[in-house]
Amino acid sequence: MGLTRTPGLERPPAAKTEARRPRAGGGRPRRTGGEGRNWLGGITGWLWLAIVIVPIYWIFITSFKAQSSYYATNPLVPPAEPTFDNYKLVVESDFPLYFLNSLIVTVGAVVPAVLISFMAAYAIVRGGGAFRFLRGVNALFLMGLAIPLQATIIPIYLIIIRMRLYDSLTGLILPSIAFAIPLSVLVLTNFIRDVPKELFESMRIDGASEFMTLWRLAWPLTLPAVVTVTIYNALTIWNGFLLPLILTQSADKRTLPLALWTFQGQYSVNVPAVLASVVLTALPILFLYVVGRRQLLSGLTAGFGK
Repeated sequence: MGLTRTPGLERPPAAKTEARRPRAGGGRPRRTGGEGRNWLGGITGWLWLAIVIVPIYWIFITSFKAQSSYYATNPLVPPAEPTFDNYKLVVESDFPLYFLNSLIVTVGAVVPAVLISFMAAYAIVRGGGAFRFLRGVNALFLMGLAIPLQATIIPIYLIIIRMRLYDSLTGLILPSIAFAIPLSVLVLTNFIRDVPKELFESMRIDGASEFMTLWRLAWPLTLPAVVTVTIYNALTIWNGFLLPLILTQSADKRTLPLALWTFQGQYSVNVPAVLASVVLTALPILFLYVVGRRQLLSGLTAGFGK
C-alpha cells in the first residue's frame, strides 16, 4: 500500500529554489556601521606602541656601542661592532652586590607582607563575634592607601634612627612591609568574600580548626589573588628609590635603583655604560612581568571588580 503525500504539506518548487538560493555577497551577513573597524583607535594604538618601543630599542642597542663611537653614529642605527665592555664595566662596579641587596629587601618584605595580609583578610571576612573591631581594622588598612610614602618619610626616618636600624637592609624591609599591606588586604579580602560560606561550614562540621580552614581551604582558593599581590608588591619594592635614598648611607647597602642613580652620576659621560646598567637593572623586572603578566592583570581586575 503506497503512501500518499498531503498536498498542503508539500513545499512549492519556488520555495525550494528560494531556500537554496545563496545570499548576495557569498552568504555572509552584511556589516552594519557599528561593526566597522576602528581606524582611529588602531592608529592611536600603533603610535603609542612606537612611542614605547623606540626608547627601549635605543637603550638596548646603545648598551652594545663603544663610548668612542656613540657620538659619531646615528643613535637609532645598531652598532657595526657590538661590544660587551659596557656590561663588563657595570658588573665590575659591584653590580652583583647591589642585585643581592635588592633581592634580600624584596623577598624579605614581600613574603611577610603577603602572609600577614592574607591572615588579616581572612580574619576580617570570617571574624564572627569581633566583626566591629575587625571592621575598624579594615578601615585602618584602607586609610593606608590614602597616605603616600612621601608624606611619611620624615617620621619613618626618625623611627628607624630610634630603632638603630639606619643604614641596614632591615631598615628598608620593615617600612616596605608596612606599605605593602593595605593594598594586599584589600585585594585578598575581596577574594575571600567570594568563597562560598557552605565550604567554610562544611569544614567546621568536619571538625577542622580555623587554622586548618585558613590554610587548607582559603589559601588554595585564593591562590590567584596571592600571586597577584606578590607580583605587584615585588615590582613596587624592587623599583623603590626613596626609602634606600633616605635610610641608607653606605655603598654596600645600596639597592639597584639607588646604585643605578649613583652609577649614572659617576659615569655620566659614558652613556653606553649607563644604559647597560639600565638594561641589567630592568631584566629581573621584565622577567617577572612576563611570567606573571596575565595573573597580575586578571587578579587585580577581578579583585577590584568584585
